[in-house]
Amino acid sequence: MWKRVLLGTGAVMAMGVAGFLTFAPAYVERGMNPVTMPAEGWPVTAEAQALHDRLVIGDWHSDALLWDRDLLDRADRGHTDVPRLLDGNMAVQVFTTVTKSPRGQNYDHNATDTGDNITPLFIGQLRPPRSWFSLRERALVQAQALQDAADRAPDRLRVIRSRADLADHLARRQAGAQVLGAVLGSEGGHPLEGDPANLDVLCDAGFRLMGLTHFFDNELGGSLHGEGGTGAGLSDFGRQVADAMIARGMIIDVTHASPQMVRDVLAIPGARPVLSHTGITRHCPQPRNLPDDLVADIAQAGGIIGVGFWSDVICGSTPADVAQAIAAAIEVAGEDHVSLGSDWDGSVDTPFDAAHLSALTQALLDQGLSEVQIAKVHGGNMMAYLAETLAKN
Repeated sequence: MWKRVLLGTGAVMAMGVAGFLTFAPAYVERGMNPVTMPAEGWPVTAEAQALHDRLVIGDWHSDALLWDRDLLDRADRGHTDVPRLLDGNMAVQVFTTVTKSPRGQNYDHNATDTGDNITPLFIGQLRPPRSWFSLRERALVQAQALQDAADRAPDRLRVIRSRADLADHLARRQAGAQVLGAVLGSEGGHPLEGDPANLDVLCDAGFRLMGLTHFFDNELGGSLHGEGGTGAGLSDFGRQVADAMIARGMIIDVTHASPQMVRDVLAIPGARPVLSHTGITRHCPQPRNLPDDLVADIAQAGGIIGVGFWSDVICGSTPADVAQAIAAAIEVAGEDHVSLGSDWDGSVDTPFDAAHLSALTQALLDQGLSEVQIAKVHGGNMMAYLAETLAKN
């Protein structure tokens, strides 16, 4: 009898654990990535929708790969997946891999050796065990998930690795193909694990963009939110990595970098960094946003500024607030250096998901931007930059 009771108890416990692992990650994501759009949606005129439908659109930052759901399936949570991105007329989306997030994460000060939020998330999602305690393997597992999705649906998703890939992809879309181009990036350089040889590993896996830091200082240098403060710049290892990235046609992302690290990158010959997801200090004076003079310096070096969609960096939660942040970015950086950097699926709130991106086109028209300016911001500037900086083949 007791054997049956124990077996029954064990079965119930196993079912409970299985249920937790099945539903908890989705519950966490739903709470971490809310959409603040009203139930009736944001109003979009026929004129704005028509303009939106003929644009070539690109976005610099989605963390959807973190959440271990099939990108090919339409989800009822989060901000992006392939169906919703195509609904929103997205031509190219940068998907970044998140590998470490300090416990108690904040915009002011984070210790490098504090507990990590991503470890329990990867274990809870039952990601491959090799990725549970290796930052490099976490990046590679997410990269493989993107490539696997592209291999299963090449008519809907393509990973872009070169200028030639980009040109072919845009030509296919111009001819009417409904396919999303994906550029793979890393949220911070810590997956290198301090070994320069790992840059080749990541490059071979398809990575074409890499941030140098995230919310903590690492082997490459100082974070905007780390222990070293604004004086912690690019380390010798960081300089070595930056030089190697430029030589390989990889994009240096200075989002989350300390101001001194940004200055150090800008001093490297040939560096054209991207600030992939940010706000503008004159519009929203928050510690997450770099000073306006540094943003202008990035643009002056031929870089690109991606404006985020979440309330912490735009000081608001409507499409109009995003449009105002974009207008401020144009004032600081110029209309040829501003693009979209949503931070979709990055544990942030946004006023719309990818399927409803036309609400931003409406807001930019209402803000007074011309159709030419909107075309540049929505994707023209990003496509021109990629065509000039990615490796040729």
